[in-house]
Amino acid sequence: MENPIGIFDSGVGGTSIWKEVAKMLPHESTIYLADSANAPYGEKSEEEIVRLSIKNTEYLLKRNCKIIVVACNTATTNAIDYLRSHYNVPFIGIEPAIKPAALQTKTKKVGVLATKGTLSSSLFHNTSKLFAEGITVLEQEGKGLVELIEAGEIESQEMRTLLLEFLRPMLDQDIDCLVLGCTHYPYLIPVLKEILPEHINIIDSGEAVARQTKAVLEQNHLLSHAKQNPEHIFYSNADTDVLKTLVYTPSAKVSYLDF
Repeated sequence: MENPIGIFDSGVGGTSIWKEVAKMLPHESTIYLADSANAPYGEKSEEEIVRLSIKNTEYLLKRNCKIIVVACNTATTNAIDYLRSHYNVPFIGIEPAIKPAALQTKTKKVGVLATKGTLSSSLFHNTSKLFAEGITVLEQEGKGLVELIEAGEIESQEMRTLLLEFLRPMLDQDIDCLVLGCTHYPYLIPVLKEILPEHINIIDSGEAVARQTKAVLEQNHLLSHAKQNPEHIFYSNADTDVLKTLVYTPSAKVSYLDF
């Protein structure tokens, strides 16, 4: 089926998921929505997150997307149940990678860096209970990180100062795995590797989400069989400069869209 894969996030962070999807599914076209005008979602109420997720979903459905990847941890944990119950397309969600961290930790202490909206959700707490029995999960809200990433300030001194402030209590508790619970945060991995001791595993959900997207497309007989190069369209309802920087590839078309 040649219809595109739809992907949305509160901003540019979900492009970390898009990259994994595009790598695993090289024949699939995609449409990506960066709702940067409303970023970050993590500070908003559940009602507002659901409303924004509906808006994004309905635009992607108007563009005939055959599957929708909710490339936002906060939108997944707060809105995906509603979306799945109201729209007749498959949805792929994002959850903090608690399970692989619980399997890998030797100190039995895992750090989770995420937004307030994710950490306070019932889905996050249910996942932690299910997979992290006997594991100490140290939660840290990454307040201010999304805004800096959206502004292109990934390697700024302000970013480093915030990360050191957030990570120090976790390091003092002897974590050996750090779960990135927001799709913006993989863009911080180079800075995190400079800050963290070498033995700490940094874990994100990108590859697992791409695998799940491929599996659901196969199950629903929705895989593209096109031989020509796929089309990748990116929209932002705010400044597009950072988005263009993050998805630099000849096949990417980045535009402003008031959605």
